[in-house]
Amino acid sequence: MRSLRRAAAAAAITLLGIVAMPAAASAAAEDVDVPQGFQKVLWVGNNWDGTATAVQASPPFKALKTINVVPDKAQRFRRINSDPLRYAVYLSIRLSVLGHDQYADDLYTTADGSHLVLSRPSFGDVVSINIATGKVDWRFEVGGWRADHMAVSGDRKRVAVSASLSNRVYVLDIETGKQLGQFPTGDRPHENYFSRDGKVIYNESIGNVFLDLDAPQWDFTKGTRRFTIADATTYKVLKTVNMNQKLRAFGRPEISPAMRPFSFTPDDRRVYFQSSFFHGYSVYDIEQDKIVKVVDLPTTAVTPKKREGYILDSAHHGLALSPTGDKVCVAGTVSDYATVVDDATNTPGPLVSGKKPYWATVSGDGRHCVVSLSGEDNVVFLNMDTGQEVARTRVGYHPQRVRIGIAPASWG
Repeated sequence: MRSLRRAAAAAAITLLGIVAMPAAASAAAEDVDVPQGFQKVLWVGNNWDGTATAVQASPPFKALKTINVVPDKAQRFRRINSDPLRYAVYLSIRLSVLGHDQYADDLYTTADGSHLVLSRPSFGDVVSINIATGKVDWRFEVGGWRADHMAVSGDRKRVAVSASLSNRVYVLDIETGKQLGQFPTGDRPHENYFSRDGKVIYNESIGNVFLDLDAPQWDFTKGTRRFTIADATTYKVLKTVNMNQKLRAFGRPEISPAMRPFSFTPDDRRVYFQSSFFHGYSVYDIEQDKIVKVVDLPTTAVTPKKREGYILDSAHHGLALSPTGDKVCVAGTVSDYATVVDDATNTPGPLVSGKKPYWATVSGDGRHCVVSLSGEDNVVFLNMDTGQEVARTRVGYHPQRVRIGIAPASWG
């Protein structure tokens, strides 16, 4: 039944995605400056209940406050229900993502801490929520009606969002929501990243992950998967990389070219990335234009035996490098663990159990690995040096993205 639902949803998305494809036309952002009257926090997007929770960015990692990020929910559904084509796209997305709406995918705070800017897949938009009033101050609807992962520039003036059904990235003014530019990608663009020098934007596309045609012989149905490098001023594509070629040259042709979450070294020279169906990660050297390392990580007793059991083709979905670049924080999604890998030895630390880990980042103090446990509505914190669990904090329903941001100092 699940396979039939996913196949029906995928067929609708493929058809409607083509119809709805018009798509009109210095420091990295891992950390933030904290204005007076604010505090550094970890913002957690609770995707299935449409909320975001601010959690202390350092021990004891207490949950401070949860806000509603779909205050316009009734209005959005009135619009969806009034347009048959729009409703078909909405329903397709809902059926293809484990039977749930997606209200809070990715999220960042503005530089002054006044607003939370986030993407909402089910509504196909990016909105700016006024944290003080709880209202939507601006809204941008992406082409193709599905908004996905975002990235914020180092100065927090721009935000890039993947429009996964129109195969492009939009770049917006974070204060006004005005479109500044856009660039094309491979099929189903996913993660984005602004380089530390502010010159380029990186994007990876995951391909068509909605079908159950997951056996290797059906790989061609996944579409075009690219690592795209675009100019961050003109938004022209500078280069595209076919990771299939790079992985083959390294001697690992069985690894999918569909790049999943990635993380860059402090000098932006190398990108560590996860791949569809692969338990581990690969390292691509941008200057050398080649794969320089592949790290295999363990499976567990709960790991699906067949590819069709992987969540939208993800084996692992969550990866973050420590500030010094010597540790790799990993979310082992389908194997129900989080771990910290020593980059020098490629050795994982303890496999910390947790249901459906979905994202990994680094805490505000830089000393902890932060992993959202979407299947149990918690966020787990691991010591970056030892890999041991130090805290587990309850948040909202199905937490996914976790980003460093700011919140009023009075919270908590």
